[in-house]
Amino acid sequence: LELDRVSVPEQPGEVEPEGRQPEAVPPTGAGLARARCFLHSSRPAAARCPRCGRFFCRECVTEHAGRMICAACLRDLTAPAPRRGRYFSAVARCGAGAAGVVAAWATFYLLGRLLMTLPTSFHEGTIWTH
Repeated sequence: LELDRVSVPEQPGEVEPEGRQPEAVPPTGAGLARARCFLHSSRPAAARCPRCGRFFCRECVTEHAGRMICAACLRDLTAPAPRRGRYFSAVARCGAGAAGVVAAWATFYLLGRLLMTLPTSFHEGTIWTH
């Protein structure tokens, strides 16, 4: 029995690019028994990736989180999330550093003003003799 060649887009609603080899999908009802690997057309399929829906041989799939998944989908799932807000975090760190410097300056300034308001007798130690 020969497999029908059907064009299946990568994501729902996505159009397949021109020149791409269509995926081998078995006729209705044949299931996994007659399917061929998406990457190795001479090998029988061992599993169907639940994420992209393609059939793959044993060498092309791996177990992840209790399910068999293809390498491309595994790479997408385990890729680190893109770092956003780098500029904002740098500005926030600079702002926090500047606020710390201003707070330290204000603390020492006010402490100096407080010491200046103390009477001279306190500094000379004669306040305690009265």
